[in-house]
Order: sequence, then structure tokens, then C-alpha cells
Amino acid sequence: MAEEEKQTQPRNKRGPMGGGPIGMRSVDRAKDFKGTSKKLLSYLSCYKWKIIIVLVLSVTSTVLSIISPKILGKATTEISNGMVQKILGVGGINMDKLLHIILGLVVLYVISAVFTYIENYIMVTLSNKISFDLREDISKKFHRLPLKYYETKTTGEILSRVTNDVDTLSQNLSQSLVGTLDAIITIIGTIIMMLTISPLMTLISVIIVPISFLLVGVIIRNSQKYFKQQQEYLGVVNSQVEEMYSGHNVVKVFNGERKAVNKFNKANDVLYTAEWKSQCISGFMHPIMQTVGNLGYVVVAVIGGYLTIKGKMEIGYILSFSKYINNLNHPMVQIGQVTSVLQSAVAAAERVFEFLDADEEIEDVANPVSTDNIVGDISFNNVSFSYDGDKTVIHNFCADIKHGQKVAIVGPTGAGKTTMVKLLMRFYDVNSGSITIDGHNIKDFKREDLRNLFGMVLQDTWLFSGTIKDNIRYGRLNATDEDIVKAAKSAYVDYFIRTLPDSYDMVIDGDTSSISVGQRQLLTIARVILADPSILILDEATSSVDTRTELLIQKAMDKLMEGRTSFIIAHRLSTIKNADIILVMDHGDIVEVGNHKELLKKNGFYASIYNSQFEE
Repeated sequence: MAEEEKQTQPRNKRGPMGGGPIGMRSVDRAKDFKGTSKKLLSYLSCYKWKIIIVLVLSVTSTVLSIISPKILGKATTEISNGMVQKILGVGGINMDKLLHIILGLVVLYVISAVFTYIENYIMVTLSNKISFDLREDISKKFHRLPLKYYETKTTGEILSRVTNDVDTLSQNLSQSLVGTLDAIITIIGTIIMMLTISPLMTLISVIIVPISFLLVGVIIRNSQKYFKQQQEYLGVVNSQVEEMYSGHNVVKVFNGERKAVNKFNKANDVLYTAEWKSQCISGFMHPIMQTVGNLGYVVVAVIGGYLTIKGKMEIGYILSFSKYINNLNHPMVQIGQVTSVLQSAVAAAERVFEFLDADEEIEDVANPVSTDNIVGDISFNNVSFSYDGDKTVIHNFCADIKHGQKVAIVGPTGAGKTTMVKLLMRFYDVNSGSITIDGHNIKDFKREDLRNLFGMVLQDTWLFSGTIKDNIRYGRLNATDEDIVKAAKSAYVDYFIRTLPDSYDMVIDGDTSSISVGQRQLLTIARVILADPSILILDEATSSVDTRTELLIQKAMDKLMEGRTSFIIAHRLSTIKNADIILVMDHGDIVEVGNHKELLKKNGFYASIYNSQFEE
């Protein structure tokens, strides 16, 4: 499968970050953490004022939350002292002073809550804005990348840049930026407030906290291998489900159900065991941390009570200290988790930037040649080309095609037939030599204008989700409904369309199985007929239709190709008998040139291929 989707959790302002205990998740790591971080900071510079506002709000909210426990302790002390005085009969609770303390505390809580809300609102807006801008940049990049990039990457790998990686980056970035600052300020501020109350209790509390992390470290070391195994076999199980689903027909045909179920059960058993062990072992983490935390409360109660009796500390500060110990535990856990989140964010950013930094197509010339009044005389002049720079695919290819000629390119698989078409449309640039149209080097045209000259029908059909009418109209977006019907009739697909429930307005899925491969091919042919291009390229255009439909399409193609330069790539040589010129290729070279009858008379390479297709 493509990369597994990474799950992210929303940020918890005053508690641990989502996603499980420290080290419990499988975290992707960047190859160049430092370099990617610099790029990321540079990319985020345009959002710096919003980020600064968020950080200021976060600092203010955190500081207020740190101050509040001490004020709460003051209120507790005031109540305690007042109760003692009332019992002794020498006074009572000073309600005015207590009210001022409580009102001050409420104001702090309200301000902290408001700042937190504003911070979260801005951060959510910023996070979505970063996602929007990244996807927009990626979308623009799609159209500037050469075909070579797409042919060397899987679809899932490319899509993950737009979906998983962008989401991981934007969501984890918001957690790591604010979460790290919150945690650091909370730890520093909490220790400072604790020192103002009792240095002795602070020292004892700080010593207790690492004990929980030592115990947690033992749990992590023992459970991490099971979490890794869980992540690995989750991908294996998902891959098997996808494989069995997409190849369900094959499984049924060969009675492979039992084998598929056994294979799945083995992987599922391993996944179950890994999940059970990982969750069971990591389940000890919370009780341990809770026990250590409770131990801290006991220490605070005992020592705090002793110091209070000795008159060295107010009684209310025992409550304050308990709150501070709780505040101290959470950010330490938070820092560990934010580290993992930050690593995931930078790793996602690295993959996104790899895509955005990929080599683009060579820019068009400053003063491109106009394609108006192009006739369609095409020349290949000593063209040589290799995909990887080592193995030459095309060797000094030469050919002159006149306007209106039907040129068939034939040869065995790997001979370089489709490569010539890719070079002609500048999906790739030649290594040496040149290709000209009406005497102009194709590099002197804008790519957009050059490709507007061509209409192409491929062996692999492509339809998108939408109506049949819109799929045909893709060939010429300003076409009328009458033009679409006319094109469909020329492609002999009008009758089929009218048998559908909603005729031309029927909505289809791009991968729908309700339309046969041959019918899909007819729709793409209708699309090209509607485009009415100057030059046609038919790459196995009729390979997916039956013989009768092929003959009908051939008639339509013959009519369409009248007055147009046409290139026909075919393995079934019976479809190119009426071609004006047949270029026979083998290993990147033209080995024979002529029409069908001439090549048969030569009794050479073409004749051997042709005859082999009709041998009993």
C-alpha cells in the first residue's frame, strides 16, 4: 500500500498531547532534520505575525494559569485562619479580603480562558491556511513537473504529499509550536512559583518527578518493539485486504479463498498479539505515573503539614503545591510527546518540500512561435534520446512527414514507438537532434500551444467522475450540446449513450464498472473528435473494442484524419493497412519504411511481424 495514514490528535492545552504515551507511536524521522527545519521556518515567515500573536497569547495564558494556584492557596489560608479565629472566639473569616482574592482568581481564570480561546481560534485558522497554501502550491507544481516525475513515482506516493503529509504537517506543527512553548514556560514558571513557597518542598518534588520517567523508560523499552510490529503488520493486513478486494475475481476464479483467508489470519494473529502486548505493557504507564503523582501529594501533605505547624508556610500553600506538582508532571510528558510530533511534522515537511523542489520542465522560450496557421509538416532530424542518460532508446531517428499523411509506427514492444510520440509532444526533450513542425523547432513553441495542436487517444482510457456529456466536452470546453452529440455519432457511441438511464446526463464514476472498456474507449475517441485537432495521435486506440466496432471506428478515424497529419501506433497490423507511410522500428532505429504493400513485397522485418499475426 501507499504510506499508512498518520493519525493526529487535537492539542490539549493543559494536559499531555494526544496520541498515546511517550515513544508509543511509530514516528517518521526526517533525513535532514536541520535543513528541513530551516526550509519550514522560511516557508512560515509569511505567517510570522500570526504566529507571534499566538505565542504571546499562549505565554500570557500559561503564566496566568501558573499564578492561579498560589492565589487559590491564599484563599484557602484565609478561610483556614478565619475558621481558627472563629473557633477561638477572637474573630472570623474576613469576607471582604476573601471576596477580593476569589474575584481576582476568577478574573485570572476568565482572562486565561479567553486568551486560550483566541489562541486556539487563530491557530486553527493558521493551520488551515497553511494546509490551503501548501495544497495550492502543490497543485500549481503538478502542472510544472515533467512527465518523467510521474513515471518514476507511484500514484499513492504523490497523493500522500497532498493528503497525509500536508495534514500531518499543519496539524502537528500547531501542536509542536505552541505545545513546546507551553510546556517549557509551565515547567519554568511552576518551579519558580514553587520556590517562592518552599525551596525544600520544591527540591523534594523535583526529585520525585524523574522517578516516574525512569519507570516509564523501562515500559517504553519493553513495549516499543510491539508497537513497531503492530504498525508493520497493520500495513500488511491493510495491504492484504486491498489486494484481495481488488483481485476478488481472480481469487474466485482460482478458488483461492481458503489460501487468502489463511494468509490473512496469520498476519491478523501477529497483529492481534502485537496490539495486545503493546497495549497491555503500555497500560502500566498511567497507573505508575498516577502512583508516583500520589506519592508526591503524600510528601507534600506530610512535609507541608510539618512546615505549617512550624509556622514556616501557610496552610493554603499545601493545596497550591499539590496543584503545582500536577502542573509539573503534565508538561514533562508533553515535551516528550511534542518531540515525537515535531519529528513527524518535519518528516512530513521534508516530503512536501521534496515534491515542491522537484525539477520542473524547462521554461518556454521568451518569444514563442505562434501556432496559428500550422499546416502539420513534421520532421525528425537525427533524434537521439535516453530516459536515464545511460541506455539510448532512440538512435539518430530521421523521418519527414508531410501534411495530411497517415503515419503508422509499428514494431515490437520496447522498440521506441510511444517514446517518439512523447518527444513529439515535448513530454520529454531530445538529447540530440531536433523535431520541427512546419520548419519550427518544437522547443520554439509554448508547450501549451504545442499540445493544443494534438489530439490523442491512448490504449488506457481515462474518464473522470461526472456526466457523460462533460467527459466528452473535455475535448473542447466551449462545445455546444449539438457538437457533443455529433462527435458521439462520429465515434459510433451515440446509440449506446441513449440506452443509458439519463442518456448524456448520466453521472458516471471515473472507475465505474457499469461501462465496458470498449465503451469507455469510444467515449475518449468522441472526446478527441470533438477537439478537432490539427495532428492526431492514436496509440492502440482500437485495441479494446471488438472487430465490428473497430471497423466502424476505423471509418470514423479515416474521415477524421482527412487533411490532418496522423500518427498511428498499433500492434495489430491489420488496422494500419491504409497508412500512407509505415515506420518500422526496432530497438530505437527505423529498420524499414514504406506502405503496407511495399513492405510485404520486401519480405523483411515488417512482413515477418505481419505474417506471424495470421499464422495458425
